[in-house]
Amino acid sequence: MRTPRAARLRSAAAVSALALALAACGQDSEGGSEEKKDSSDGGGTIGIAMPTKSSERWIADGENMVKEFEAAGYETDLQYGEDKVENQVSQIDNMITKGVDALVVAAIDNTALTDVLADAAAADIPVIAYDRLILETENVDYYASFDNERVGRLQGQYIVDALKLEDDKDAKYNIELFAGSPDDNNTRYFFNGAMSALQPYLDSGQLTVRSGQTDMNQVTTLRWDGGTAQKRMDDLLSGNYGGANRVDAVLSPYDGISIGILSALKSAGYGSGGKELPVVTGQDAELASIKSIIAGQQTQTVYKDTRKLAKQAVQMTDAVLTGGKPEVNDTETYDNGVKVVPAFLLDPVSIDKSNTDLLVEEGYYKAGDLK
Repeated sequence: MRTPRAARLRSAAAVSALALALAACGQDSEGGSEEKKDSSDGGGTIGIAMPTKSSERWIADGENMVKEFEAAGYETDLQYGEDKVENQVSQIDNMITKGVDALVVAAIDNTALTDVLADAAAADIPVIAYDRLILETENVDYYASFDNERVGRLQGQYIVDALKLEDDKDAKYNIELFAGSPDDNNTRYFFNGAMSALQPYLDSGQLTVRSGQTDMNQVTTLRWDGGTAQKRMDDLLSGNYGGANRVDAVLSPYDGISIGILSALKSAGYGSGGKELPVVTGQDAELASIKSIIAGQQTQTVYKDTRKLAKQAVQMTDAVLTGGKPEVNDTETYDNGVKVVPAFLLDPVSIDKSNTDLLVEEGYYKAGDLK
């Protein structure tokens, strides 16, 4: 069982008192490392490891957590790994060396943190996995995220509804599938959720994947990169959609990927000359994609209020550090290969052109941002 934070603080105070006594007797305590902050005032320092600044959502996540932690009386050390695993490992290692009180980590690679988190455990530093579950380690205490399978189901069902597949059993459409990064545990939840809605129509022949690429490992997009998605979409179009054949829908798991897909589609003549763009889904309600939806290009995204996620992660962390019990609503789903990590899952919301105003009403964006 983890030593309660208050007990750790009492222990630190005792060590400090001993050092002062030794100094008074003319003896200096050894060690050149930075002294851990005395957080007996109820605060402390939280290390926040985010994956990249290339996505606006991760910038917002980091800023939101800094704001919430500081409001709760904590200091923060926010670092971005820029999608380089070695950077993130080094950053977390440095946070441990500095003596942070807790770590909140959105992993770049969900299996690459086993050793550094073992070091965190040895230093009695609790770990909250943020939005991306960390795999293959017992040293992750809680998980804060959204209902990731539901995110995928919202995307898949949107395609079903937009093409009116339930109403017209004779309708035939072509679809191509994209998934997220293979090293992100959420990818399989998003993809499986979407396929739970789409698979019946693939089985019936109403939907056809002309490329034949239907397995998740065939359609992943490393690091969720829009440029990688654009190149793959270029190849899919040139290899499978010549002449009268057109793609009618594209399952995209994330807005950055959607923008890349749309660039490829527009380069192939979609969206002009009477050739309509296909249905293109997304996720994260990033500003560029919301503007694209309003302009009639991207069709849908999934809104995940990261302000609420940041607040949940802060509440979890604070409860762990103050001897409380973090609120969870899922203790069965998220098995990281070593343990089932207790989680709190927030609800996502589907957004298309009909309800972008919700983002303004909830204060996620200002009305002027969408123009």
